[in-house]
Amino acid sequence: MVRGKTQMKRIENAASRQVTFSKRRNGLLKKAFELSVLCDAEVALVIFSARGKLYEFSSTSIRSTIERYQMRVKDQGQLTTKAFQEDMEHETNDTQTLAKKIESIEASKRKLLGNDLESCSMEELHQTENQLERSLKKIRAKKNQLLREQIDKLKEEEKNLLEQNAKLREMCGMQSLGPSGKSKHGDDREVFQPQTPNVDVETDLFIGPPKRQQSSQKL
Repeated sequence: MVRGKTQMKRIENAASRQVTFSKRRNGLLKKAFELSVLCDAEVALVIFSARGKLYEFSSTSIRSTIERYQMRVKDQGQLTTKAFQEDMEHETNDTQTLAKKIESIEASKRKLLGNDLESCSMEELHQTENQLERSLKKIRAKKNQLLREQIDKLKEEEKNLLEQNAKLREMCGMQSLGPSGKSKHGDDREVFQPQTPNVDVETDLFIGPPKRQQSSQKL
């Protein structure tokens, strides 16, 4: 029969609990002995029952194994503390380095804005001037690029509008006009455009009562 999986919880029945303790205790002591013999390992096992009874196994000596364990834990604690201190020193150095870099960047920024120039030497002023000139060149190049892109975009919009205008004129049965205002047939024919009659308007300034218009027929 297949052995079922044991549920990991406290056995409520005292007799069953004592039987299980005895069986598993003996199995654990046997495994510890086999591990020490087969693998030449230093093994120490200490078991206290529910009633406080002591069961132990050691391949050498319980006391010596415990002392070795305590020394190992102490050494590991010292190594951990040393590693922690080294990490803290490294982090402190990194923090100081970053603080110096930030301070240098802030000082350079103030100089570029024209502030705190009293303590600058001629060489530092020359370097600042060259840096500003390089920055201006980059800014102008970017500005010219944006202007060219805007011009190309406007030209493309103009082309689209001309094409739409030509399509609308074809739909209306009109000849499409070229840039010069003439038809696209290439001849001398001009497209009819309505003209407004010339009307002469008197613009002379006159001060006084208005003149009476003389009728064409005498009364």
